[in-house]
Amino acid sequence: MWIGSLEFDILLGDVHSLKGKRSVIRPIIAEIRRRFDVSVAEVDHRDLHRRSVIGVGVVSGDAAHVTEILDAVERLTAARPEVELLSARRRLVQTDDL
Repeated sequence: MWIGSLEFDILLGDVHSLKGKRSVIRPIIAEIRRRFDVSVAEVDHRDLHRRSVIGVGVVSGDAAHVTEILDAVERLTAARPEVELLSARRRLVQTDDL
């Protein structure tokens, strides 16, 4: 079994409150979840209104499939005009390695 994770550190554009941040982050999370059927959540910087870290998790029997899904999620997130992708940290682990 292969486990893949991806963390996006993102900067939000013209956002001045946590309520405004939620109105940007929630649709991104919902679209990732709907399009790719993966686990996704805001995992850090929840108290800052212009920064966020979104975490994505994928499990598959094939490493190539995990990589393909994580690549697609990263492209989708980077293409969003309302956010700037500052960094993406990826990890791919096989259960034999644990």
